[in-house]
Amino acid sequence: MADITSDELKQRQQAGETPTIIDVREPWEFEESRIPGAQNIPLNSLPTKLDDLEDLKDQEVIVHCKSGARSASASAFLKQQGFTNVRNLLGGIQGYQA
Repeated sequence: MADITSDELKQRQQAGETPTIIDVREPWEFEESRIPGAQNIPLNSLPTKLDDLEDLKDQEVIVHCKSGARSASASAFLKQQGFTNVRNLLGGIQGYQA
């Protein structure tokens, strides 16, 4: 699946959709600002949370970070673990808040 833009995500949220959003930033970053409905799983903790995410393997999962680099790594990792519909939020939260 292709990456997702901030505009597409916002439009979907405004339409009442509640996609699964994983914020892979550190907890202190998550506390400073967050996308509504996102859950915080820092990138370095992702391998230990795979069992918790098992039910999402065939569902859309949107990952994001500050600018898109860490979430690109998270997206690649999740795809390697068998997740079939992972999308990276282009521009991260910076793009979302712009």
